[in-house]
Amino acid sequence: MKKKTGFTLVELVVVIMILGILAGVAAPKFLRTSADATDNGLRQTLGIIRNAIELYTAQNEGDLPPCSGDGTSDFHPALEPYLRGLFPACPVGANSNNLITVATTEGVTTADGLTGWMFNNVDGTFIVNDNSGSASGTGNYDTF
Repeated sequence: MKKKTGFTLVELVVVIMILGILAGVAAPKFLRTSADATDNGLRQTLGIIRNAIELYTAQNEGDLPPCSGDGTSDFHPALEPYLRGLFPACPVGANSNNLITVATTEGVTTADGLTGWMFNNVDGTFIVNDNSGSASGTGNYDTF
C-alpha cells in the first residue's frame, strides 16, 4: 500500500491563519518605528535651523535674518554660513525648503501647509508649515 505524504488542507489553513495573526501584530510596530524616525529627523532639522537663526541674530546685533517671498533670495543665503550644506527641505507636509513669512507680534499664525516652513520675522519663531498631526500621531508639528 502506498502512503500519501504532504499537508492536509486544514493544516495549511491553520498555518496561514497563524502567519496572518503574527503579521497583524508585527506590522504596526514596524510602521510606528518609521513614523518615529520621521519625527526625530524633523526635530533635528528644526533644531539645526533654529540654532542657525540664533547664531545669525547674535552676530548681527539682535537683528533677525531678512525674509521676503519664499526665502530663497535672502533668508537661505543669510543662514548659509551657519548651516552645513544646503538649506534643508521639510521632511513632511509640502516637502520643500521654501517658507512663508508672517509678521505679527502674536506669534506664528496657523500653518497652512503650502510650503515647508513658516518664519515669523517679528519674534523669530520658526516652525513646520503643516497643521496636521505628527507622523507618529503624537501632536502638531507646530509644537516641536
